[in-house]
Amino acid sequence: MEVAANCSLRVKRPLLDPRFEGYKLSLEPLPCYQLELDAAVAEVKLRDDQYTLEHMHAFGMYNYLHCDSWYQDSVYYVDNLGRIMNLTVMLDTALGKPREVFRLPTDLIAYDDRLCASIHFTSSTWVTLSDGTGRLYLIGTGERGNSASEKWEIMFNEELGNPFIIIHSISLLKAEEHSIATLLLRIEREELDMKGSGFYVSLEWVTINKKNKDKRKYEITKRNILHGKSVPHYAAIEPDGNGLMIVSYKSFTFVQVGQNLEESKDEDMSEKIKEPLYYWQQTEDDLTVTVSLPEDCTKEDIQIQFLPDHVNVVLKGQRFLEGNLYSSIDHESSTWIIKENNSLEISLIKKNEGLTWPELVVGDKQGEFIRDSAQCAAIAERLMHLTSDELNPNPDKGKPPCNAQELEECDIFFEESSSLCRFDGSTLKTTHVVNLGSNQYLFSVIVDPKEMPCFCLRHDVDALLWQPHSSNQDDMWEHIATFNALGYVQASKRDKKFFACAPNYSYAALCECLRRVFIYRQPTPMSTVLYNRKEGRQVGQVAKQQVASLETSDPILGFQATNERLFVLTTKNLFLIKVNTEN
Repeated sequence: MEVAANCSLRVKRPLLDPRFEGYKLSLEPLPCYQLELDAAVAEVKLRDDQYTLEHMHAFGMYNYLHCDSWYQDSVYYVDNLGRIMNLTVMLDTALGKPREVFRLPTDLIAYDDRLCASIHFTSSTWVTLSDGTGRLYLIGTGERGNSASEKWEIMFNEELGNPFIIIHSISLLKAEEHSIATLLLRIEREELDMKGSGFYVSLEWVTINKKNKDKRKYEITKRNILHGKSVPHYAAIEPDGNGLMIVSYKSFTFVQVGQNLEESKDEDMSEKIKEPLYYWQQTEDDLTVTVSLPEDCTKEDIQIQFLPDHVNVVLKGQRFLEGNLYSSIDHESSTWIIKENNSLEISLIKKNEGLTWPELVVGDKQGEFIRDSAQCAAIAERLMHLTSDELNPNPDKGKPPCNAQELEECDIFFEESSSLCRFDGSTLKTTHVVNLGSNQYLFSVIVDPKEMPCFCLRHDVDALLWQPHSSNQDDMWEHIATFNALGYVQASKRDKKFFACAPNYSYAALCECLRRVFIYRQPTPMSTVLYNRKEGRQVGQVAKQQVASLETSDPILGFQATNERLFVLTTKNLFLIKVNTEN
């Protein structure tokens, strides 16, 4: 069994500024232009049965404005007439109305359970499109930057089941064979889930091919599905189509195509009926794993390797248990012995004392956790006051039934941290894992449309931008830019809705649900001499913060940043904020 490599993100120290002093509020006016839309944006409100946090993340916070990363300053949206409207800016002072480039064939109003229509700009001449009803379109557009050669034409369309939104797509041309791979996101009802929200998240990786020049028709050649319990913060297919990267709060796993949830539940039940391979217990300081040894097993037949985050147990040449541990151990102090009853006892010393582990090896369900009897008795005694043979007619008498100030052991919530996983496209196995810990995901941005989208994470107070490089197996994620103190600053914006940055990293911006847009510029040299009074030294550069307030009371539905401009979409208006002038 191949085990995923535990990786880490390598921060480039020269890109950090330990002497950063903060953002200075600038009152310089920002040129802002407003366009009134011919028809309102096709906003889809959440239904009563879409009540979970995952529905809100996927559909309630959906960005209705789409930026064509292949052609700067070109944005698109879908209006309630089913038209895809485009605004390409050449000159701010001579803005034309958004123009129709395509009209969806579907009458969207006839569908009660539709999602928002979604667009992804696959290449400079291809677009992947969903109308929100469950139908996928491949559109050949011609060169979109040239109005003479631009013509949107449907090259493929097919019903793919329940409604979905498109989150990424790529175009591949190998030996005259053209293919497009796309990622579709759904939130499906899980009928057999007796606990939790009753829903699961489905990611479908669909590949559509055209075999040769003679055969004009495109057809689906591969469909793979991943299941998870949280909407991914980030999911993208590698440019060569050989893998997939996902940043998510809870892990994703591939399921067999056509395998329904009832079958997978039956498999889970049959696994539970099997005798556990091992038993494990824990205290605040250590963990004890007990394994029944096969007959005639001697000390020479046992090989155990302890690593800080990994364990490998081999019995009689057969791999018995291997994988990443839930948390770190002191691998040099961990030991094992053979007991008199022909059992193997492994002692793992916790690196983080007091941390309760919910599982021993991440994702391994072959063992059974045994709670210590003394521990059980102590918890039961502490919870005794919550149960009684008779109802308490006088809640003020004696100890109250529950005191919110005293959390018991049963209230412990095992905080899961987000992880960055890389999946192999052929084996469908996880090859690389990065535990992001407290590195909060902030946003993603396309710096180079030929590369995968970058993602921005909070590291302490800063926000660091990472560019994935799938071709470099040893160092897959490159730290390419830093937004000083932005991790700290954005945490105070309680009403933030969308977050973005310029592809050239010159500024970052966030908008609130209504009206206000905040812009944080990179430090620039000062034209006048400035002194820091506390330290008595000259300040060579300053980072500016600017605030734009839009003249509208409509909620913000879309937000995109380019090197020169910010685009903000509301139900009836499109706003342009000029942030940088052309170099």
